[in-house]
Amino acid sequence: MQTDIDKGGCGNMKGRTIAGLLALTALIVAVIVAGCVENDVSTPSPTSATPTLTPAPTATAKEGDTVKVHYTGTLEDGSVFDTSVEREPLQFTIGEGQLIPGFEQGVIGMKLGESKTITIPADQAYGPYNVGLVGVVERDHLPAGMEPEVGQQLQTTQANGQIAVVTVINVSESTVTVDANHRLAGKDLTFEIQLVEII
Repeated sequence: MQTDIDKGGCGNMKGRTIAGLLALTALIVAVIVAGCVENDVSTPSPTSATPTLTPAPTATAKEGDTVKVHYTGTLEDGSVFDTSVEREPLQFTIGEGQLIPGFEQGVIGMKLGESKTITIPADQAYGPYNVGLVGVVERDHLPAGMEPEVGQQLQTTQANGQIAVVTVINVSESTVTVDANHRLAGKDLTFEIQLVEII
């Protein structure tokens, strides 16, 4: 026989059991969530790292480098006065003064394989034309039997013993006029240059 007291006891017990189950469920959920959070902190999820690709540095000509170049030199009228085309490239060391200053300076900073056109003023090429280097020689001072012609190049020994090359620019019955200036003196020069090798 059930009494009111028994009903109340059973109701209270049922309430406690539900409350206990809810508390236990909350505890289990809390442990699971804590475990997930702990895993997230201690074991970060792997990320896919994309490597950064950068181009390899390109060699650039600088003072002191030994280089090889192909070139074509032209005058203001477009005529070619010299070229390495169909020959071996020109090899030189930048800064050693083996070539005219403007040419060496034009190669500095060029990248391997690069081509460019530079114009070199006369003062950085073969210098200004010097009228003092033009002289007249009596024909009887020439070697016997020699018949000079305009454009012919002759060698002469200077007072200091050095050999100079002169060009015949005029011939008369009694004299020969010679010019000791370089044939490109006083001229602005244009060069097409390609840097083919840095040694």
